[in-house]
Amino acid sequence: MTFWVWANFTLLFLAGGLTPGPAVMLVTTASIRYGFWAAMIPAIGICVANLVWIALAASGVAVLAKAFPEAFLVLKTAGIAFIVWLAWKTAFGPPVDLLRSEPPPRRKLFMHGVGLQLANPNALVYFGGLLPTYFNPDHDMIPQVLISMATVTVCEMFGLVVYAAGSDALARRFQSQSFARWFFRIAALAMVISAGFAVYLTWAATGR
Repeated sequence: MTFWVWANFTLLFLAGGLTPGPAVMLVTTASIRYGFWAAMIPAIGICVANLVWIALAASGVAVLAKAFPEAFLVLKTAGIAFIVWLAWKTAFGPPVDLLRSEPPPRRKLFMHGVGLQLANPNALVYFGGLLPTYFNPDHDMIPQVLISMATVTVCEMFGLVVYAAGSDALARRFQSQSFARWFFRIAALAMVISAGFAVYLTWAATGR
């Protein structure tokens, strides 16, 4: 991976990390509910799932997706169902404790981050469709994969930290149950719309 290929790759995933989607909405709502540092737990889970996606992309799963589109259609459908379930819990979950007196369910937050990103159709677009184009099969794959993992992790965490910090500051300023409730519902809707649009993009690209 040359410097200019890496620079283009970095800009692509930096823009992706700053684009609101299911992962961003999960971290944003966690930050409002639990605070900035607690929101970093699902953010770490999302980054761990990204490493799995990169490993799959490097091992040629994108080729299998084209060879067996029906199987991957099932996976995409399951992914949408998981995100819709998370969105429902976000929109209609228990009232937000704006005083944050209850300890956050850290293990659950982490697993939600991992599960959401593994099921995220946006990840399928980026890692299944775009990432393999940056790999040069004529060069050693291991350094390319390691560079990709480091770059994606930094870009993803940067975007998630920006959103978590902003939503934490927003929650501190607007100590309102009504504000939190409607914000969560809008965030849940954004999660579903973003995931649905990603599925549409993969359908349009493959014809299925």
